[in-house]
Amino acid sequence: MAKVRIGWYGLVMAGGLGFGLIGVRRPFGNDMLAHPLVVYFAVVALGLLILRIVVARPVPEVIPERVLVAGCLSGVAAFLVGNFISSHMMVGLMPQ
Repeated sequence: MAKVRIGWYGLVMAGGLGFGLIGVRRPFGNDMLAHPLVVYFAVVALGLLILRIVVARPVPEVIPERVLVAGCLSGVAAFLVGNFISSHMMVGLMPQ
């Protein structure tokens, strides 16, 4: 069970950081539903649906609800960190 929690936290934080790093460029378009944070949570939801199908058990039996919520919040925090890095620290490195 601890490996699943560590995997959950690691994947949502890595995904949040990755989507945050590309968030400034708006690669999916300028629509509200194309915002990288919305796309990130759609990917997380898709991943949880795939997990549900693969293990053939409800997701809260595999990953407790508090861990799910904490993972989502840490993913948002990682998104904001990635967005900060992309917009403030890598300004001169990115092509326009």
